[in-house]
Amino acid sequence: MAEATYPGQGAAIAFESPVLRCAGLTKTFGAATALDNVSFSVPRGRVVGLLGPNGSGKTTLIKLAAGLLTPTAGQVLVAGSEPGPQTKAFVSYLPERPYFSPSIKVARILDFFADFYADFDRPLAEDMLARLQVPPNIHMGALSKGTKEKVQLVLVMARRAMLYLLDEPIGGVDPATRDYILDTIIGAYRREATILLSTHLVADVERVLDDFIFLQYGTMVLHAPVAYVHETFGMSVDDYFRGAFRC
Repeated sequence: MAEATYPGQGAAIAFESPVLRCAGLTKTFGAATALDNVSFSVPRGRVVGLLGPNGSGKTTLIKLAAGLLTPTAGQVLVAGSEPGPQTKAFVSYLPERPYFSPSIKVARILDFFADFYADFDRPLAEDMLARLQVPPNIHMGALSKGTKEKVQLVLVMARRAMLYLLDEPIGGVDPATRDYILDTIIGAYRREATILLSTHLVADVERVLDDFIFLQYGTMVLHAPVAYVHETFGMSVDDYFRGAFRC
């Protein structure tokens, strides 16, 4: 067991190898089952794709890990703790949809992140935004959809977090913007951290992944390194995905 101290925490956090661990994780919404008995562990220092078609439970799993939902059964642990206020200090979460008011200025959002998160690297965020040619005094409502998503990603990746939860970061943008977003993720990524990135656009993200988790109808089909599919089946993860989830 190792210990690490993250900004915003008053004491060292003890954690074993898994940064994220799910054991029999189940989540239902009324009669609908979003996740059914999902179990896996993700260690430090990995970029993991949470892959599956729409409606497979990806967003539900990420919201459970972020502490926005509670399990119906089973358990999810982040660095050995159930998600809650204490884990938010070292988990950086990018939701599926933009959440900033159109009337707020980019500079004001930087102020909020600096106030809320002790691990927020404002100079890094400002540098990335300058490379995007996003002026700090512009309102979010004046930005294109793709640029808004880039701004949100910059804010999330400018935190010195232990775990990054990225929900469909490339889902609604053009291919060129997808490449920029992925390059931003990897460029800001520190190898002692872990990224869980959900998407159904497997071909776009495969090049940046170490491992993947396939979900279908709320169940886990496979959790393995990318190299496993290459070596075992002689195909890309995208080709495997297309075969496994062919309608």
